Amino acid sequence: MKKLKIGLLPLYIKLYDDFFPEMEERNYSFYDTIAKKLEKKDIEVVPSSICRIEPEFAAAVKRFEAEDADAIVTLHLAYSPSLESASVLAATKLPIIVLDTTPTFDYSPSQHPDELMFNHGIHGVQDMCNLLLRSGKPYIIEAGHWSESDVLDRAAQAVQAARIAKSLQNAKVGRFGGTFTGMGDFDVPAQTLRETIGIETVEYDIRDQALFGQPIAEGQIEAEMSQDIASFYAPDLEATVHRQSTLANLSIRKLIDEHQLTAFTVNFMNVTAESALTSMPFLEASKSMARGIGYAGEGDVLTAAFVGALLSVYPDTSFTEMFCPDWQHNSIFLSHMGEMNIQLCSEKPVIKEMNFAFTDAQNPVVAYGRFRGGEAVYVNLAPGRDKKYTFIVSPIEMLDIEGTDNMAGSIRGWFKPQQSVADFLAAYSRHGGTHHGAIVYGEAQRLIRVMEELGNLMKWDIVVIN
Repeated sequence: MKKLKIGLLPLYIKLYDDFFPEMEERNYSFYDTIAKKLEKKDIEVVPSSICRIEPEFAAAVKRFEAEDADAIVTLHLAYSPSLESASVLAATKLPIIVLDTTPTFDYSPSQHPDELMFNHGIHGVQDMCNLLLRSGKPYIIEAGHWSESDVLDRAAQAVQAARIAKSLQNAKVGRFGGTFTGMGDFDVPAQTLRETIGIETVEYDIRDQALFGQPIAEGQIEAEMSQDIASFYAPDLEATVHRQSTLANLSIRKLIDEHQLTAFTVNFMNVTAESALTSMPFLEASKSMARGIGYAGEGDVLTAAFVGALLSVYPDTSFTEMFCPDWQHNSIFLSHMGEMNIQLCSEKPVIKEMNFAFTDAQNPVVAYGRFRGGEAVYVNLAPGRDKKYTFIVSPIEMLDIEGTDNMAGSIRGWFKPQQSVADFLAAYSRHGGTHHGAIVYGEAQRLIRVMEELGNLMKWDIVVIN
């Protein structure tokens, strides 16, 4: 995962520079203090000179864009007239995070009046936010004293949300074999995904021999197979099957690398004996998620892009599906045919040949494992009416399994929602949740806050089921 990066934008008013130039030194000192505090939170800060008039704001934002920042964090050093900055900030594609703080903690009647000049940025925040809202530019605002509250922690979380939003808006998803016939909940036209979110869909014809027939070096195939044997438990794995499956997996990886895909999805029903892709690349899907590349099954570009964006911040993320309710133990069984982020296995995964009965394609090699226990959230991005989206987030507990596990030959995991399974499932479908989703491991309440900020940046309807 690349280090989070922000452009830290200091806002000021030219009037004060003209009449009170002696304030500059203290203003820069406070700016440097905030920058260093954010850097200690593992955020790279792209600095800027203090901005007062529109050309200065335009130059700073242009630099932040060129530096590929994840977001712009604004810091009002005093009042700043909004018409100098708002149009520039509204025009950039970078997410905006408003850090509403001041140097001085105590501004009671006993405070020296001169402190007013250094601590009245809040009405500049109000002026700017009003114009951003009127322009339709989403933003996140975090308020509090920089040293006497957790505002910088919250700002750092906001940067995580901004990274996910930026990654999703720049997603490039390869779709192999079209979509599963009749499966409609996640199906959004590629043009709509591009217009509403920014996702680029790249269609690949898996019958194209020229595309998939490019040679893979024998040494690369052998190295990959050796790594599999070292990384996984591989009892009775036939070398010829392993080699054929590895070749299919590496052909997908080659396209991911060459075309700079951030995610991919495969419709297993179109992987046949006639396709140039000889077998379903289940193992590559699992390895790709562990490398930070998004994935979803059955041609689901939306969820694949979303998983890839989540992985840009949270490596402990995986595509999954809710399969079966365990009414008796108030939990839900997660699975999919052969894909999971292998970093999330509770123990060393098993790789074995799958008897692929759905088409006449060759049998693939699959890594089977069980999701580890721990705190997490289940998330789903659901298409809605009028080209809008509902973002469903739910805190869950992934369960550790002790004793008998008769499902060892499958991708598997169980989670317990915070309410009854019956109420959870009803709420999930009441809000239109699709059958493809993702789990993200981590402190649930912290994750929920980040996800809510992500939803606000993306202008989604946000539903928290807890």
